Amino acid sequence: MMVPIRCFSCGKQLAGLYEQFKQRVEKGEKAEKVMDDLGVRRYCCRRMLLSHTDLIDDIMRYKS
Repeated sequence: MMVPIRCFSCGKQLAGLYEQFKQRVEKGEKAEKVMDDLGVRRYCCRRMLLSHTDLIDDIMRYKS
């Protein structure tokens, strides 16, 4: 998992929030409510959490 440590736009630290966000959304909570509870209010930070995809497991299959 390679989560961006900070928001690209405003610089708010997000890496510590991603795991909680991911777990709660997988349990069935709405992403909007989870982000509000975690204190992620800016739209730039919200897009960072919503649009992140874990690609490291797919990339690690290929060896150079």
